[in-house]
Amino acid sequence: MVAARICCAIDFSEASLLALVEAAELARWSGAELRLIHVHAVPEGEVRPEAFEMSAVDLHRDVAVWRAEAERRTGALVNAEVVAGDPATEILRLARHCDADLLVLGARGRSAPGGRRLGSVAARVAREAPCPVIVVRARVPLPDEGPARHAA
Repeated sequence: MVAARICCAIDFSEASLLALVEAAELARWSGAELRLIHVHAVPEGEVRPEAFEMSAVDLHRDVAVWRAEAERRTGALVNAEVVAGDPATEILRLARHCDADLLVLGARGRSAPGGRRLGSVAARVAREAPCPVIVVRARVPLPDEGPARHAA
């Protein structure tokens, strides 16, 4: 299957950057359209409007930087969307709306009780997505890969 539309969810984490690199490489290789999605989880409780405006300005600047990096890697224009809401819900909604052929996102790899290795957002998206999903995890060094292993 060659994807025509790839959506990549970003949250500015290390795993998210690795997901962007993977999605950009796949888009460059296949000629697919790449769309970045960032979901701003709105905090519960009262938020001062001026604080939200400042946050929105910073957020759009950060997304623009990541979009430029994706464009550099793909050699093509990349679309980016910023929405507010529940991350899993909005990623799934936008993947359906964009008619995505492939969804790429990062997972922080934190272990949950019961040995679950995906975060709740990545697990839900992988379970409910309307298309194939690639979940990219940040590389976690193995116990024997620490600095002591390379010491003389």
